[in-house]
Amino acid sequence: KYLYTIKKIKLIKGTLIMNKGKRAGDSPIGVNVVEGKTYFWCTCGISSKQPFCDGSHKGTDFNPLKYLADQSKKVFFCTCKQTNDPPLCDGSHNN
Repeated sequence: KYLYTIKKIKLIKGTLIMNKGKRAGDSPIGVNVVEGKTYFWCTCGISSKQPFCDGSHKGTDFNPLKYLADQSKKVFFCTCKQTNDPPLCDGSHNN
């Protein structure tokens, strides 16, 4: 059984996102991304490789969100899964 509640479905950047994935953390994870590299952000919150997908969502209605780094820099990925700017942290974990 999964410990999340599906409240709303929305389409973000061409990917189906379920609002209210399981909270995986209380603060963002900073990652030094590489320009041109693709990352797959966990939307379900049950991945053991946060903030990225490990396939644990299989059998659920969740899908990872593709993030293509447009430049090499440090990016702060959301772990609370409540952000309104996925996959990036917007401070929603403070609410």
